[in-house]
Amino acid sequence: MEFEQLVELMEQPNNNTQANFVVCLTNLFKDIVLAIEENNEILRNLCGEDGIVYAICELQEECDSRGSNILKKFMEYRKLAKLTSEINSYKSNLLSVGAEGPDPREIEIYLEEILSLTQLGEDYTEYMVSKIRSLTSVDPELCPRATKAFRSGNFSKVSQDITGYYVILEGFFMVENVRKAIKIDEHVLDSLTTSMVDDVFYVLQSCCRRAISTSNINSVIAVLSSAVSLLGGEYSEALQQKMREPNLGAKLFLGGVAVQKTGTEIATALNNMDVSSEYALKLRHEIEEQCAEAFPTPADRERVKSCLAELNEMSCSFKKALNIGMEQLVATVTPRIRPVLDSVATISYELSEAEYADNEVNDPWVQRLLHAVETNVAWLQPLMTANNYDTFVHLVIDFIVKRLEVIMMQKRFSQLGGLQLDRDVRTLVSHFSSMTQRTVRDKFSRLTQMATILNLEKVSEILDFWGENSGPMTWRLTPAEVRRVLGLRVDFKPEAIAALKL
Repeated sequence: MEFEQLVELMEQPNNNTQANFVVCLTNLFKDIVLAIEENNEILRNLCGEDGIVYAICELQEECDSRGSNILKKFMEYRKLAKLTSEINSYKSNLLSVGAEGPDPREIEIYLEEILSLTQLGEDYTEYMVSKIRSLTSVDPELCPRATKAFRSGNFSKVSQDITGYYVILEGFFMVENVRKAIKIDEHVLDSLTTSMVDDVFYVLQSCCRRAISTSNINSVIAVLSSAVSLLGGEYSEALQQKMREPNLGAKLFLGGVAVQKTGTEIATALNNMDVSSEYALKLRHEIEEQCAEAFPTPADRERVKSCLAELNEMSCSFKKALNIGMEQLVATVTPRIRPVLDSVATISYELSEAEYADNEVNDPWVQRLLHAVETNVAWLQPLMTANNYDTFVHLVIDFIVKRLEVIMMQKRFSQLGGLQLDRDVRTLVSHFSSMTQRTVRDKFSRLTQMATILNLEKVSEILDFWGENSGPMTWRLTPAEVRRVLGLRVDFKPEAIAALKL
C-alpha cells in the first residue's frame, strides 16, 4: 500500500477498507533497503564505501520525511491525541457516575498497530546501522555521523511521540482489564483459585511482553510500574476482601459439622493468595529473561532490576497476608482439637507392665487426637493448594506439640511410661508425615528427645547421648530442660540429676 492510497482511504468517510499503515511503512523500508542492496556494487566501485554511507544518509532523509509522515497520519487516523486526552480525563473523573472510558478492545487493536510500527522502525534502524558498521574502509568520522542520523532524525522523534501515546494506552488497557477480571471474578470448576488470579496475571504478562517488544526502555519501566501498582493496589485489595470473613468459626463448623461451602470459600481465598505470590515471582522471572535479551546495556538492566525488585516485594506481601489468613483459619480449627489435648493431662504415664500392655490394645488418647485432626483438618486438603495445606497442617502440628510439651512436663513417668511416650510420639510423627509433603520430624524433636531421656535405665546414661556423644542428633532441649525431664522419672534420684555435668 502506497502513502497516497493511505491518505485517500483516510479521506473517504464511509470506506470500510482499513488503512494499513504497517504495510505502507514496510514498503517504504523495503524500497530503501533494496535501493542500497541493488546499488551496493555500483556505489562501491564509483565512490568506495564512503559512497554507500552517503547514499544511506540520503535515503535516510527520505525515510525521515516519508516515514514520519506515515506515523503522523497513523496518529491522526487513530485520533491518538484525542484518545489519550479522553483517557486522562476519564482517569481523573473516575468517581463521577456513569463515566465511560474508551473501549479496551479497540485500544488493543491500536496497541498492536503501534507495536508493529515501532518494531518495524527498530528493525529497519538496526539493519541500516549494522550495515554502516560492517563497512571497513570508511572515513572514521563518517560512521558516527551516519548512525546518529538514524537516532536523531525526524522519524525517530515521531516514533518517540507514538511511544508516549503507547504508554498511556497500554496503562489504560491494563487497568481496565484487571478491573474487569476482578469484577467478573468467579469460581472455576476443578480449579483451586477463582478466575481473577489467572486472568489478572495473564493481562499483566501480555502488557509487559508487549512493552518489552517496543524495545523502548521507558515504555517498559512505565508499564512495569503500572503493573506493580495494580498488584499492590486494586488486586491486593480484592484478594484481601475475600479473606475478611467475620465470625469464621461459626460459619466453618455449623452445629459442630464442617461446612463445605464455607470451607471452599476460605480455602479458595487462601489459594488465591498463595498462587498470586507464586505468579508474581514467575512474572518477575519472565520479564527479567526477556529484558536481558532486549536491553543489553547495564544502565537499562539496572532500571529494570529495581522495578522487578518491587515484584519480589509484592510476592512477599501476598505471602504475609496469606500467613495472617492461615493463622486465622488455624485459630478456628484448634479449639476443636484442644479438648482432646486437654484430656491428655488426666492420662497416667506411671505405668506397670500390665497397664503398658493394655495401652497397646486400648490407646488412651493418640487415636482420639488423630481422629479430631482428621475431622477438623483433613477435609480441607482437597480444597487447598499443596503449599497451603502443608502450611496449615504444620501450624496445627505446632499447636499440638506446644500443648503436649507443657502437659508432659507436668507428669510423672515410670520407665515404661517413657516407652509409652516414645510410642505415642512415633505414632503422631508417622500419621502427620502421611498428611504433608514437608518433613514433620523436626516439629516433634523436643518430644522425641524427652521420650529418649525418660526411657533411660539410669541417670548417667544421658551422657552417652550428650555433648561429643550426641552423634548426628542435635539437642533441642537445654541442659536445664534435660535435668527437668530427668526429674519427671519417679525412680531417678534428684541428687544424681544434680550431680550431672551437662
